[in-house]
Amino acid sequence: MRNNGKVSWDRGRPARSLVASGDARETRAVPGSNGKHLDLDRFVPYRLSMLTNRVSNAIGRFYSERFGLSVAEWRVMAVLGQASGLSAGEVARRTEMDKVQVSRAVAGLVRRRSVQKQSDSSDGRVTRLALSARGRAIYEQIVPHALELEEQFLSTLAARERETFNRLLGKLSDQEIG
Repeated sequence: MRNNGKVSWDRGRPARSLVASGDARETRAVPGSNGKHLDLDRFVPYRLSMLTNRVSNAIGRFYSERFGLSVAEWRVMAVLGQASGLSAGEVARRTEMDKVQVSRAVAGLVRRRSVQKQSDSSDGRVTRLALSARGRAIYEQIVPHALELEEQFLSTLAARERETFNRLLGKLSDQEIG
């Protein structure tokens, strides 16, 4: 809820008030937080989420408008474009999506003949997924655009900064959370 420059949440959820006065900002601690406060402008998980959303939305506009794909469908296609023959569970692990999201995305892609399903020869309970010729053609049209957007996004960084950024992303990605 926004009211007179203050941002807060109600209904018993954590509250963070931010009062803007010129360039200075005052934050107030959440009751029961031992005087600590959450500054979203400096909170790394929040900043990463916002950044991810910006980048995903930029790429998403292209594949949504041009091919009618959802974010989940593109993620499935991107993973299968790199590694064919995965199960839905393996796709879920690689994309960090839940199995229901993957299942719905796969169903839509199969319906539009962009992904093919095949029973695993050694375990009939497992279904293997692969891009169809149609899916591969779509994938090959999206990839250059995605790479162009990545280059545009990273263009603000010097070569050494890019290397450091990639190294740090790797370290953060490898870390167990929770």
